[in-house]
Amino acid sequence: MKSNHMNQYAVNLIFILMACASIFPFVLLVMASFTDQKAIINDGYSLLPSVFSLEAYKYMMKSSTSLFRAYGITVFITIIGTVVGLAISTMLAYPLSRSDMPLRKVMSFLVFFTLLFNGGLVSTYLIYTEFFHIKNTIWALIIPGLLTNGFYILLIRTFFSTSIPAAIIESAYIDGASEFKIFYRIVLPLSLPILATIGLMLGISYWNDWFNGLIFVTDSKLFSIQNMLNRMLSDIQFLQKSSMTNAAQASSNIPTDSVRMAIAVIGIVPIFCAYPFFQKFFVKGLTLGAVKG
Repeated sequence: MKSNHMNQYAVNLIFILMACASIFPFVLLVMASFTDQKAIINDGYSLLPSVFSLEAYKYMMKSSTSLFRAYGITVFITIIGTVVGLAISTMLAYPLSRSDMPLRKVMSFLVFFTLLFNGGLVSTYLIYTEFFHIKNTIWALIIPGLLTNGFYILLIRTFFSTSIPAAIIESAYIDGASEFKIFYRIVLPLSLPILATIGLMLGISYWNDWFNGLIFVTDSKLFSIQNMLNRMLSDIQFLQKSSMTNAAQASSNIPTDSVRMAIAVIGIVPIFCAYPFFQKFFVKGLTLGAVKG
């Protein structure tokens, strides 16, 4: 019994150390964003700012209107993209998990094929701009992510095949349930673990997406938060590398290192703060799928 307690203490200690190691870089990032630029240059990064400064955030707040608009756009595309993307993925994965679906193997191979090959950047750009006409629209930040990740589809299909008992679906058929009713009332409630996992992945990918905005959006009013922060970072790098006298003088007044840290904080903190509110649904889904009768 005593050895079991010692083992438990050792495991707890290991996990505490791992948690501290994970939190440490984030704390250092936040503290660096509140540190004076000259102090960073002279003293380096530290957990406690040697000279406290809000200059990095003041510099970013000069574009506060654009920043709040970019946050709104990012929240919108994250919610819409996650909900619609999850719906598309599950509705495609469910028939692929059914052994009685015609051409099931062919469709599964086509989904898998998208993981190995794609049409390339040029053809993708031409299709979305010339056929879908989404350039400089809000849909340019949503649609490319909906047509959709084959890895997620295969994960959901595998979960449906291995975790949803065929006897439940057959009994629902006998009771007169339609295909859609079986999917909505039986399959989805039993699939909360995989839905929570894929939904979290989709949400993070939409929140962190900057590539679609870089390719399809040139109107600054449609920039997501990641595109706007990327543009600010590029402007700072341009000022640093410029050989022009005026630009060099301007760059000396910009807290470049602390601004980089502040940009990372602004991009991370909102989704970091929102996660605890959704964690209970994620954990609930995992526990529902953990006990099999």
